[in-house]
Amino acid sequence: MDFAFIIVIFLIGFIGSFVSGMVGVGGSIIKYPMLLYIPPLFGLAAFSAHEVSGISAVQVFFASIAGVWAYRKGGLLNKALILYMGSAILIGSLIGSLGSSMLSEKSVNLVYGLLALIAAIMMFIPKKQVDDKPMEEVTFHKPLAAGLALLVGIGSGIVGAAGGFLLVPIMLTVLHIPTRMTIATSLAVTFISSIGGTIGKIATGQVDYGPAAVMIIASIIAAPLGAKISSKLNTKVLQMILAILILGTAIKTWIDIL
Repeated sequence: MDFAFIIVIFLIGFIGSFVSGMVGVGGSIIKYPMLLYIPPLFGLAAFSAHEVSGISAVQVFFASIAGVWAYRKGGLLNKALILYMGSAILIGSLIGSLGSSMLSEKSVNLVYGLLALIAAIMMFIPKKQVDDKPMEEVTFHKPLAAGLALLVGIGSGIVGAAGGFLLVPIMLTVLHIPTRMTIATSLAVTFISSIGGTIGKIATGQVDYGPAAVMIIASIIAAPLGAKISSKLNTKVLQMILAILILGTAIKTWIDIL
């Protein structure tokens, strides 16, 4: 890795992880396309879809740890939601990441495009207003939460994401969790998901450790900064930022697929 390559990879990791901490996703919704498309723009070596998914899986593991650590004292982590969704998504991500090595590069990109499209649609569905609800009164449908998390885990495991970009709209739209609790809790579930994804990618030899190490360093620095900024922003602004990011990524991915 030359100096220019390291700088580009670090900036990709920093930007993605900053947004990760701010809106409660693992960051792969942003970093997956950035890793695919940005290095070649600077005349640097291009990653394959499998290499991008492997680097993303390892990086999300550390970005989500850093984000959760920043939220740990805010009283926003819903432990029951973490238990039900976390255990289901861990199983799903392990299945998806192990099975991804048998898919073609185009198939991996297609799965990513489908996930991004679903997430984008969900972000624009009108949401039940629950942000003013006291945190101790928040409830959710446990079997539904676990079932959806399992499906998210399988799909996100394939592309090396941890599913945060799908978990957030599911928590907001389907489970009716308040926005700030959603952001903090989804990062915790994302961390659990990334365990299965990382194990699967390493076991199947899909991780390029040099770029992954650079991304990890960027994640540890940037994710807590994003979490700090998040606490100062209006919840509607946070939802809109995430919706625009997901929609833009979905459009770009589908233009390339088609």
